[in-house]
Amino acid sequence: MGPLRVGIVGAGIGGLAAANALHQTGHDVTVFEQARQFFRVGADINLTPNAVRALDGLGPSIAQAARASGARPTHRISRMWDTGAETSRLPMGDEAERKYGAPQLTIHRADLLAVLAEAFPLERVRFDKRAEAITASDEGVSIRFRDQDEATELDLLIGADGIHSVVRNAMFGAESPRFTGVVAFRAVVPTERVKDLPDIAAFTKWWGPSPESQIVTFPLNQGRDTFIFATTAQDSWHEESWTTAGSVDELRGFYARFHPDARALLDACDTVLKTALYERDPLPHWSKGPMTLLGDACHPMMPFMAQGAGMAIEDAVVLARNLAGADSRSRVQSALERYEAMRIERASRIQIGSRGNQWLKTGGDADWVYGYDAWKAALPAAIPQR
Repeated sequence: MGPLRVGIVGAGIGGLAAANALHQTGHDVTVFEQARQFFRVGADINLTPNAVRALDGLGPSIAQAARASGARPTHRISRMWDTGAETSRLPMGDEAERKYGAPQLTIHRADLLAVLAEAFPLERVRFDKRAEAITASDEGVSIRFRDQDEATELDLLIGADGIHSVVRNAMFGAESPRFTGVVAFRAVVPTERVKDLPDIAAFTKWWGPSPESQIVTFPLNQGRDTFIFATTAQDSWHEESWTTAGSVDELRGFYARFHPDARALLDACDTVLKTALYERDPLPHWSKGPMTLLGDACHPMMPFMAQGAGMAIEDAVVLARNLAGADSRSRVQSALERYEAMRIERASRIQIGSRGNQWLKTGGDADWVYGYDAWKAALPAAIPQR
């Protein structure tokens, strides 16, 4: 049969990471993206050592470019919202690189996408392709796109199309994600404005009076800017958006009782974006026939463990490792079973942990998250029977 004809729906972080990994193993990969081009939208993200190590395995050009674009927080610090008391401090930077084999990087989503896109043949990304009908059979997968009289036949279809995944709906039926009752505010300020605050070069999490309430800050753009991410309970706001403007006065009002250091961060904000947060429960299975899922398409999670992008990159690497050498549809099925067996327990545990929002509040074990190596995790000797 030769190389697999692989289609990936979604040119986000997970989709492009999978495209690079599968392309490097020799498969015929095409990425289908509904946008007309790559746009500079989205949030700034935290890549913990497990995610950076997974990226590193995609090649030196990706590793070097990510480091050139990102910042390296010095520590991961927890502080209490009212007293400012420090409850945990993990050294990152060089210490994380020594311990885990990779540093923590904080980077804008668009910069990471650009790094991944640069490494993958642009002609293999087909823009303005919104999937409308997906049909699977013993012969493979057929995908038809909206407003176009065109169908594509594939040996394998990967849904990397986010929390509202069309591929997921085709596999398991239509289902809407659940509003969590939590909203998030995002802002970027020049570090010069907040340079006198303690540990401004660190990743710092201010734990609020409830699990829904927090303020997180970390450096961006080699430390020239500081990213501020704040969440709070608010049932009345349901809009899910990368670009909707929020109110700086409303933001400050939610955290008026926080420690002066935390309030000083918000006082430095000129503008802010606001979005509602949605999630789903863990899935019992990620694959069906010649179709599978990765990233938010199968395990959308709250941001409280900062693992959404990391889990998508890990998924991509483990999926590609299992598909290496697969040259028949029967081997595809076996590879997808191995992929699911390797990933579903870890991703589900992090989904649930992110929802509870207690991880590392007062210290604890970071190694089970940060120490995971997607390139070296053992492939299963036997596949659990369904």
